[in-house]
Amino acid sequence: MKILIVEDEPGLREVIKESLEKEKYIVETAHDCVSGIDKIGSYDYDCVLIDIMLPGGSGLALVKELKELQKKEAVIIISAKDSVDDKVTSLDLGADDYLAKPFHLAELHARIKSAIRRKSHNGDTFITLGNIRLSPEQRSVVIDGSELILNRKEFDLLYYFMINPNRLVSKTALAESVWGDYIDQADNLDFVYSQIKNLRKKLKDASAEADIQAVYGMGYKMTAL
Repeated sequence: MKILIVEDEPGLREVIKESLEKEKYIVETAHDCVSGIDKIGSYDYDCVLIDIMLPGGSGLALVKELKELQKKEAVIIISAKDSVDDKVTSLDLGADDYLAKPFHLAELHARIKSAIRRKSHNGDTFITLGNIRLSPEQRSVVIDGSELILNRKEFDLLYYFMINPNRLVSKTALAESVWGDYIDQADNLDFVYSQIKNLRKKLKDASAEADIQAVYGMGYKMTAL
């Protein structure tokens, strides 16, 4: 799962980033309103954490931008402005949650999981496709009662496919969802191909009732069999 942190305080931004990376999230950051809007317009995320008071503009402008672009990211406001008016305004604009500073990282993690569940998984703890049952929070995959062992990138790819069933996705979109800002380390997207190849074999060997199909020259899509 991929998260964007839009926070101007370097120390807090880094602490949140490191804590989320330990939870196996792909994390990108922005330090002001302009860079935040650029990230939101260019990439997709599972959740966006936004501070209201940012250099170059209000974080609420980012919430408006997400709504105007009809993006599906879960949005959590993290702000030192703990006023009822700010909370109401944020939620009215389309934010999914509001967390006042200072906060415990454990609470932030719980809020993120809950927001993603509500936004992307229709409130469900598990995602299912055919006989595949995936738990984003436990980072586990079960097929017909048996656990499927995947490496981190294979799991992230499977998660992305399962929240986008029957949707054609390009190699670039897959790389961005799994590598984030480190997309250049994907060796010109060849590594995406090898990871998908390994994932398809594991799914086939486990008798999964779904397959990842290559669409020549365009990308991949996952469909139930």
